[in-house]
Amino acid sequence: MPTGEARVKETGQLSATPLRSRPTNKRRRTVQILALVLVAVLAYTAFDLFSSRASRMRSFDPDEIARLETAMWRSYYAKQQLKLYNQLTELLRTQYNLPFIRSNAVAYQAARAAFVFKGGHNRQEYERALPYIVSFYTAIRKVSDIPFDVDRASRLELEWWIVHRERDKHAPGDLAQALAALQAELYQMQAERFAEHARLRAEAMTIRDTKADRGEVSEADWARIDELLHDSWRSLFNVVNDEVQSR
Repeated sequence: MPTGEARVKETGQLSATPLRSRPTNKRRRTVQILALVLVAVLAYTAFDLFSSRASRMRSFDPDEIARLETAMWRSYYAKQQLKLYNQLTELLRTQYNLPFIRSNAVAYQAARAAFVFKGGHNRQEYERALPYIVSFYTAIRKVSDIPFDVDRASRLELEWWIVHRERDKHAPGDLAQALAALQAELYQMQAERFAEHARLRAEAMTIRDTKADRGEVSEADWARIDELLHDSWRSLFNVVNDEVQSR
């Protein structure tokens, strides 16, 4: 029969066992919760990145695109990369129906292309942006309801960037032609149909460039640029949707 001291020791050991198990149980529950959260995050990420999405290329808000394009131009020329990135994600979510994670991944490719190009000084250096442009249009093609050619669209996108950058080497009208050629590929229509859209967009670019060369683009200039871009994207919207209605 154990002595009183032994019973105290025994009792102490018995009572200590549950006390030691409580932290262990708490840690186990924490690990389980974290595991469930991780599984949920991975499942959402997989759904976001790989689930089937559809974007009706003709169903967009021309005024919203114009607003965002004006904002993106301002961010680009001010070298505000994060701001440009956020504006791109907004454009991709609202106008191309891309989910949150995918829109961020695709926006990174577009922003990276823009700033790689910005650092170039000749065609060879400008073409370093092409892989990022291809990645961008690959993502758009996956959700697009129009079967455009990714490689051709990517090269046409880069080409108008180059024409715009090297505008002193090009005849008046070359930039508008390059812009129209891109839309013709994206919408699988004749480039002539996009002449007004391209002319207005090129005019907006010319105002920005001319005023920047003179030292400053004023708020009044930006207001005029924004107005032209609204007219440009409304023209494109009307053209691509009139095409559908006329079939």
